[in-house]
Amino acid sequence: MTARQSGGRLAPGPAPETSLFTPRTPRVVAARRLHRRRDRDTTGRFLAEGPQAVREALVGPAGVVELFGTPAALDRYADLAALAARADVPVSAVTDEALAALTETVAPQGLVAVCHHLDVPLAAALDRAPRLVTVLAGIRDPGNAGTVLRTADAAGAAAVVFAGETVDPYNGKSVRSSAGSLFHVDVVRADDPAGVVAALRTAGLTVLAASGYGETDLDDLADSGGLATPTAWLFGSEAHGLPAELAELADARVRVPLHGRAESLNLAAAAAVCLYASARALRRGL
Repeated sequence: MTARQSGGRLAPGPAPETSLFTPRTPRVVAARRLHRRRDRDTTGRFLAEGPQAVREALVGPAGVVELFGTPAALDRYADLAALAARADVPVSAVTDEALAALTETVAPQGLVAVCHHLDVPLAAALDRAPRLVTVLAGIRDPGNAGTVLRTADAAGAAAVVFAGETVDPYNGKSVRSSAGSLFHVDVVRADDPAGVVAALRTAGLTVLAASGYGETDLDDLADSGGLATPTAWLFGSEAHGLPAELAELADARVRVPLHGRAESLNLAAAAAVCLYASARALRRGL
């Protein structure tokens, strides 16, 4: 941002058009590459789009590398620009075309932050003695993954584990679907789902696999007090569910009861029911 002349004094204001970053500005080009997973993995950085995500990133644990915004958005969200400046984060004004190159939504809100990855090792997450953990295994849809992460945060889960062949948590759609919750929980990426289950059990958590064909009814489990201890929930893809070999490693396979005529619940709804059932039981057990 530059300054404009006002009554013989310099006053803050939108930068002139010629000073704005364009789609061809090297820093914009480098940030735009973060739409690709290989570039996110190589650099350890990702993009957070929109004022809500930017705000959570600026106050979150990982830190922001740079904040891009159109002059209008930087004026509208001056508090965020000021927050970035206080944290010594570069604030770069961009053209509408550059902003469009950095975003994936049809109607972007004018702000994009380049952020460091948030990854926490599984051992470090478990050292904090979490009482509720969510494990995503084999989920390929980024919208589903981000929504479940948001639900896990709302239910009080301390960690979300992306295990095995699961979508990148830093995929743009996943970040947007998490609505800022990505910055609130320990994000763990682990290659070996079976190893994750073993580590969870060693840490003293009961491991439950959500399955539409599970032998244990969620209501019965809750009524019997089976959710009142620290718990990790395993969720699989909406299309295929959990791999059978992974579900067998759980302490129980749990189905959400269907009292009406619906054939099933989608992944996000089932995760919400399971996680909130655990959250309620854990609160009552305190």
